[in-house]
Amino acid sequence: MKTDVLVIGGGPSGLMAAIAAGETGAKVMLVDKGNKLGRKLAISGGGRCNVTNRLPQDEIVKHIPGNGRFLYSAFSIFNNEDIIRFFENLGVKLKEEDHGRMFPVSNDAKSVVNALLTRLKQLNVTIKTNCPVEDIDYENGRVAKVLLKTGETIETKAVVVAVGGKSVPYTGSTGDGYPWAKKAGHTITDLYPTEVPVTSNEPFIKERILQGLSLRDIGLSVLNHKGKSIITHKMDMIFTHFGISGPAVLRCSQFVVKELKKGTSKRVTMKIDALPSQNEEVLFQEIMKKVKEEPKKAAKNALKGFVPERYLVFLLKQAEIDENSPMNSIAKDKLRAFAHLLKDFRFTVNGTLPIEKAFVTGGGVSIKEIEPKTMASKKMEGLYFSGEVLDIHGYTGGFNITSALVTGRLAGMNAGQFALQN
Repeated sequence: MKTDVLVIGGGPSGLMAAIAAGETGAKVMLVDKGNKLGRKLAISGGGRCNVTNRLPQDEIVKHIPGNGRFLYSAFSIFNNEDIIRFFENLGVKLKEEDHGRMFPVSNDAKSVVNALLTRLKQLNVTIKTNCPVEDIDYENGRVAKVLLKTGETIETKAVVVAVGGKSVPYTGSTGDGYPWAKKAGHTITDLYPTEVPVTSNEPFIKERILQGLSLRDIGLSVLNHKGKSIITHKMDMIFTHFGISGPAVLRCSQFVVKELKKGTSKRVTMKIDALPSQNEEVLFQEIMKKVKEEPKKAAKNALKGFVPERYLVFLLKQAEIDENSPMNSIAKDKLRAFAHLLKDFRFTVNGTLPIEKAFVTGGGVSIKEIEPKTMASKKMEGLYFSGEVLDIHGYTGGFNITSALVTGRLAGMNAGQFALQN
């Protein structure tokens, strides 16, 4: 078999790369080891497919803490607004939701996947599913051919590696691309889970005291070994049987991993501010007001409304206050301690769930060895990388998919042009 450009991987990045390569007029083949293309797209955004985010470019880069700045060059050629136009030109109408997230008006990821597949068909891209790749062969400093696990070979001038990282393995991301990159002389930076639930062996977690409890719009911080905040996210969270999860936790998780990697301790301290918009002293005065207004009322009833009841009872216990004590019988310093806990409850965590349970892979092919405007390898001619196989990772909310589509677009377009010129 022969082709100009071979794209390996049928996720968001690979589909975009195959379309971009096809639009150059090159002969393109897309191979995927699974039986279905676009599996990651189909589950993104809870099955609704969050295709990109409409925040300004600087904000998007901020939301991609894993080497987001590398994408500035790429964004000068193809950016989030171009992604929106691209899908609308394919007939997929989009709508904007909270925090700039863009979804298809249909609320169905299938409409996005189908539009991409239709475009591939129009461009006569050859698609091969159930087609796992064994290896990439390089000769004289350039791509020569790709060996399939069936024993067949595909001769090609350019290869786009778009096989994802190691997270969400049931969609086909099982780290296949790293050995091929290494063989070409690339560095693979440490792989670790990001956007992943966090584990803790605190007694209140082990005893499942708060299991299933959600806290809304809290401030969750990761602290360094000196007790200084590294990062704070104001979102929702939930207590689980193994630790904590929910949007704020997922965003904090990579900072927990990085702090543990420093090896100063086997635990990292996290802090919950249950009422981030309120000042601690003002809170304390509000509590003292309750003492005056309802002196005989039990603490758990008088203080209702500050936080969910289970969390309230839990914090009262932490402050050594009997939940049934009348307000006027509680020592002032204990009420002050309670006010402090509302703003600053600290606990330790000891890790995260494994990379396979993460939404996103941290680490990958070093971006120092990739041309930022073309996604071409600096080590091997005709080799391109896109998507999560690269050492680029963002928060959920359309940021990873933006990175995947942008890098896929550039990799495919440049692979196509390279193949036609060689």
